[in-house]
Amino acid sequence: MALNVLYQVDVAKIPVDDALETAIANTDLDDAAQEFAVALVNGTLEHLPDIDEKLTKLSVGWELQRQPSVDRNILRMASFEILYLEHIPDSVAINEAVDMAKKYSTEESGRFINGVLGALVRQYRENKEVEEHDAGTDS
Repeated sequence: MALNVLYQVDVAKIPVDDALETAIANTDLDDAAQEFAVALVNGTLEHLPDIDEKLTKLSVGWELQRQPSVDRNILRMASFEILYLEHIPDSVAINEAVDMAKKYSTEESGRFINGVLGALVRQYRENKEVEEHDAGTDS
């Protein structure tokens, strides 16, 4: 559901509230899954500038707007999970993203998404460790 909404907002320029309303009306997800999907959509869109900046730096040779729209939105959603939802293990976010890419895009997309998200995790973890180290050395 979340990928569908992000895709509609990105490609068809449908207002997020309208896309969410339609998706919720047409889903068979239980209430908890719907709430998570809504939070995932809203969080991804709220942090979109930061997410897109990071993805642009990591997607060497592939401008974000030139990527297939399904792939771009899978990357955005998984990046939100990795960067902002600490209760979701990075490996789970990456595996789900790769599985979605294989299902809704191509086999090559799965490998590309795995590579970009793996690089994001490595970079994010390195930066977080440096920040934690620097915070510990402040006087």
